[in-house]
Amino acid sequence: MTATGRRVLVAHPGAELYGSDRMLAESVSGLVEAGHRVVVALPGSGPLAGELRARGAEVVTCRMPVLRKAALRPAGLLALVRDALLGLAPAVRLLRAAGRDGVYVSTITIPSWVLLGRLLGRRVTVHVHEAERSAARLVKVVLALPVLAAHAVVVNSRYSRDVLLDSLPRLGRRATVVYNGVAGPRTVTPPRARLDRPVRLAFVGRLSPRKGPQVAVAALAGLVERGVDAHLQLLGSVFPGYEWFEAELRDQVRDAGLQQRVHFAGFVPDVWAPLATADVVLIPSTVDEPFGNTAVEAVLAARPLVVSDTSGLREAGAGYPSAQAVEPGDATAWAEAVQRVVDEWPRYRDQAVADVREAVRRHDPARYRAEIARLVTAPGDAA
Repeated sequence: MTATGRRVLVAHPGAELYGSDRMLAESVSGLVEAGHRVVVALPGSGPLAGELRARGAEVVTCRMPVLRKAALRPAGLLALVRDALLGLAPAVRLLRAAGRDGVYVSTITIPSWVLLGRLLGRRVTVHVHEAERSAARLVKVVLALPVLAAHAVVVNSRYSRDVLLDSLPRLGRRATVVYNGVAGPRTVTPPRARLDRPVRLAFVGRLSPRKGPQVAVAALAGLVERGVDAHLQLLGSVFPGYEWFEAELRDQVRDAGLQQRVHFAGFVPDVWAPLATADVVLIPSTVDEPFGNTAVEAVLAARPLVVSDTSGLREAGAGYPSAQAVEPGDATAWAEAVQRVVDEWPRYRDQAVADVREAVRRHDPARYRAEIARLVTAPGDAA
């Protein structure tokens, strides 16, 4: 599509290809398809940059302060302040040159773009991908405060909206729920007609304590104790600074005698190939999640799903007969859920195939792209 000359600046806190990164790419596609000239500011290089260029955006690297837990430590706080000071002038230049007709800030972890954009008279849209109801109220309010400067707020689930409004109710009339647009595989590979051994389990997500791969490993151990011949593939890698957790996870596998049953696949950019070889997908997050792209991907791949019965994950898996919601962290309950799939395989297999159509309807990427483009450039002022 020929660009209209309208310029939109997009800011995003990372350059990998996990859930919010993939949604950023879909958002950029929506803006490009609407005819806008899109420049994306990233804090560093990574696979997301190439994906964005392929979708028609210009990508620039810009130093920016990103709110992470590391900022709670003295060294992390100093790094945050340093990035804020050194990134100020480049950010202002980008906002003036590339954000004339709109600024789209992906996540609340980069609040400087929201505040600077508003100070420079740009229309600012914030996309909220975060929601932790269990966090301290003061922390939630402080994180949400910069969002007050936005003209429009996109939230990825009803749960995310509720958590945001718990902190700042006045954002209610600006907050719009837009479910993530998730493109399924080009061709859906049906589950195996017969569940011959071994049963193939797949975990998809970051290797971090909050995502629960340790629960998946414990559930596998429980299944083996029950006499179920099962293997587990861990599809994901650690965030820099969390290498200690992968070491602990490998120790857990070794101590349980599961070395020949657990495969650490690392980050996989195309999740559809490994999902096509899986029988059951596990999404065992132990804390609140704003939504669950990985849960949606499992349904789109026609795979029976076991997901934590909490927060946005409950919302992502709701209404699919092939999905089971299980108490977070209860490895015995997770093993029992997988056992049910094994014992009733024909029923779960058929339901998983039937659920694909509803998932495609709910998470149509074209619908998502159009809605994001509309919100980013729509007229209106923040209250």
